[in-house]
Amino acid sequence: MTNDPKRQPIRAAVARAAGQPLQFESATLEAPRDNEVLVRMVATGVCHTDMVIRDQQYKTPLPMILGHEGAGVIEQVGRNVTTVAPGDHVVMTYMYCGLCSPCATGHPAHCANMGPLNFGGGRLDGSSSACCHDGGELHDHFFGQSSFATHAIASELNVVKVPKEVPLELLGPLGCGIQTGAGAVLNAMKVHAGASFAAFGTGAVGVAALMAARVAGATKIIAVDVNPARLQLALELGATHAINSRETDPVAEIRKITGGGADFTLECSGRAAVLRQAIDSVGLLGTCGIVGATPEGTEASFNVNDVMIPGRRIMGIVQGDVVSRTFIPELIELYRQGRFPFDRLVKFYDFDDVNQAMADSESGVTIKPILRFESAAA
Repeated sequence: MTNDPKRQPIRAAVARAAGQPLQFESATLEAPRDNEVLVRMVATGVCHTDMVIRDQQYKTPLPMILGHEGAGVIEQVGRNVTTVAPGDHVVMTYMYCGLCSPCATGHPAHCANMGPLNFGGGRLDGSSSACCHDGGELHDHFFGQSSFATHAIASELNVVKVPKEVPLELLGPLGCGIQTGAGAVLNAMKVHAGASFAAFGTGAVGVAALMAARVAGATKIIAVDVNPARLQLALELGATHAINSRETDPVAEIRKITGGGADFTLECSGRAAVLRQAIDSVGLLGTCGIVGATPEGTEASFNVNDVMIPGRRIMGIVQGDVVSRTFIPELIELYRQGRFPFDRLVKFYDFDDVNQAMADSESGVTIKPILRFESAAA
């Protein structure tokens, strides 16, 4: 299998057992199919969802190559691919079918096949591109990419061509975490000028949301967290108020700041108790969005009358409900104009240090780790 000239040799970080560090392994990828592309990885972000799958809080088949915020260079395309070509710089994002009702109506992030396409460990037909060096089974296509590897097979649908003059190593997180926070604000909830907005959690998603609220013209932008350093950064990047929820009741404080409750809140932490706070912080006819990833089976409670009578809305949001092919270039242009400085969230790591990057993300040392590959300068 490894001597097949049609297969691309790769080095990958593989999740083999729940809760265990990723293991580096040699493997191969089959050539791209008609609607697929082969991408040489330059860099890839580390996202909370990678840890959720590593720990099997959300069940997927193992062993699997994780990683889903990839940025790289197209090396090969299938015969039906028309929108990208070898040499193009691309960001890889979530996968969708393109055929179901949500996809057809402009909501591919809520694709009817979102689960199997992004978490099923292969293509929709169950096949995988990857194979272990000894011929054993190896799952991939995590978010349609599995970017914790030196090369990845993706679909034409989930690669976004980006300008070559922007540092490619920086752009991977735009494909998931950054677009999730910014898209929730600008696209899904449609935060407007003069509105009040609160983000519960100031990781990459939450801070991206705060920066987007500033772009949208919100005038009261509130960051809620327990990490003082992150709250300080949130203030530097657009928040007008910061609340340490270990020291202050965030619901009471948000009601005080906004004069009754925020127009919009966004739960980014993935904690049921925090979601209750985000719902209770919403004012009349306001909206609470949910983007925080939780373990399977997580349930939350709220006071039904306190939602119904004030006309509050609770909105589930995946990937900001964005069409990445248009939204990612918009974020890049905002970055180039100095209006969306997501680079302030980033710390770079060598690919070999993927487990340390994950640990630093979980401990709060780093907001958005990005892994760089040795081929980044090629």
